[in-house]
Amino acid sequence: MKWNNTVAIAICSLLFYNCGTTKQQDSQEKEIIRAESTLDSLYKYYSVTDGKLLRETFPFNENHKATYLASEQHNEPNQYSFLWPYSGTFSAVNALLEATGNKNYHSLLDDQVLEGLEKYFDTKRTPAAYASYINTASESDRFYDDNIWLGIDFTDTYMITKEVKYLDKAKLIWKFIESGTDEKLGGGIYWCEQKKTSKNGCSNAPGAVYALKLFEATGDSLFFEQGKSLYEWTYKNLRDSVDNLYFDNINLEGKVDKAKYSYNSGQMIQAAALLYKLTKEKSYLLDAQKIAESSYSHFFDEFETPDGNKFRLLKKRDIWFTAVMLRGFIELFYLDKNPVYIDTFYLNLNYAWDKMRDENGLFNTDWSGVVKDDSKWLLTQAAMVEMYARIAMVKMKK
Repeated sequence: MKWNNTVAIAICSLLFYNCGTTKQQDSQEKEIIRAESTLDSLYKYYSVTDGKLLRETFPFNENHKATYLASEQHNEPNQYSFLWPYSGTFSAVNALLEATGNKNYHSLLDDQVLEGLEKYFDTKRTPAAYASYINTASESDRFYDDNIWLGIDFTDTYMITKEVKYLDKAKLIWKFIESGTDEKLGGGIYWCEQKKTSKNGCSNAPGAVYALKLFEATGDSLFFEQGKSLYEWTYKNLRDSVDNLYFDNINLEGKVDKAKYSYNSGQMIQAAALLYKLTKEKSYLLDAQKIAESSYSHFFDEFETPDGNKFRLLKKRDIWFTAVMLRGFIELFYLDKNPVYIDTFYLNLNYAWDKMRDENGLFNTDWSGVVKDDSKWLLTQAAMVEMYARIAMVKMKK
């Protein structure tokens, strides 16, 4: 497998760093090694030889049909991943940069991840934003949630590095997000620019997180008010009053899709935790704790390993959704120091290392390790990198 030069240099440098310090690793640093090893496998098996982009799946299948798009995908062969899975590598490298402070990750971010990301940047339509597929292909849909995840990452990168270029990009993306709002249903952000038929948890919950992070980065109270408003809109329109978890979306006729995904509730945990951190209003902390308790009940099952160890195991769902839920649990942990959820995530990730990986160091999607996947999605691998890096950060701060 041939990698492009930037990735090869960065990964080799990182592996050299690991080899020289392995004997001194404690339990936290072992999670970093796991994150780094998974990132190494990601770039080994998903890279292309002619640029910064990545494949969608391994083994590569150019006829792979994405099921998460708003409209029919174009009929061109899909040589590269769509934006959403590619963006997962931004979160993954960001998490490793924050966890390690290793400047090689800063280089990898600038020279690999963000250069490739610009292939999706669309300036033909206004406001400028990232499209769901590369800009040299047929025009593709632009999703507000895709851009929100990127905006969160750019804001996080700014907070890690204090380099204004990242904050400038985060502010630019926010202009696109604002264009996806109106007063129908009392406010809220649409899901897709080309299909404004619903307002979704996956755009509004992280939209609240994004705005609140922008407030932390800039001190501009407008971002705080927007973040608080998005939190309140999501609470009013998508919360299940029975268990405090969050439904998927509400359409313009007011019909609620009652599917529950871990990332929607996870982002509301994080938004509530951020609001408590910023305001010290106890109601937000209580909100976060209620959602976390229900998420722990709903998205995990009791499990016993073959050798008799018992813990709550994550249900087989989209791995990246789980990574985003972890962000919420971590934000809450920093406030209330309740170790139960973080400790359970650690047990899951530890078990996953032994049971979920294949011979290439790539992860399947069944946390029990029983079900094996014929095709492995790029976003799954990026999510595992992110989770190992984030759990290491928490353990370092406990």
